[in-house]
Amino acid sequence: MPSMGVRLWSMAGPSSPAELDEPTTDVVVDQEKPWVVIVWNDPINLMQYVTFVLQKLFGFSKEKAERLMMDVHLQGRAVVSSGPRDKAELDVFRLHEHGLWATMQQD
Repeated sequence: MPSMGVRLWSMAGPSSPAELDEPTTDVVVDQEKPWVVIVWNDPINLMQYVTFVLQKLFGFSKEKAERLMMDVHLQGRAVVSSGPRDKAELDVFRLHEHGLWATMQQD
């Protein structure tokens, strides 16, 4: 079976091409799947502060922000937003600016 590599010319000249394999990766990014932003529990921020930040950044009602804060407190984490990658990156950045530990992953 012929190689599926890419041919590049070596420094020795055009008469001796070098063959490289295509890069492979185990990470598959599905552009259709949304990204989720997760806020993690930490020993520093008070529960009232986490509630305030969730209301301020995401416009949640006090009740919804308190429910999410309790998920963070009791379960160790809560999903606070979802959407395209660029929106998730911005949400994580904003949460970090407010001192909260947040990550994102594809749902």
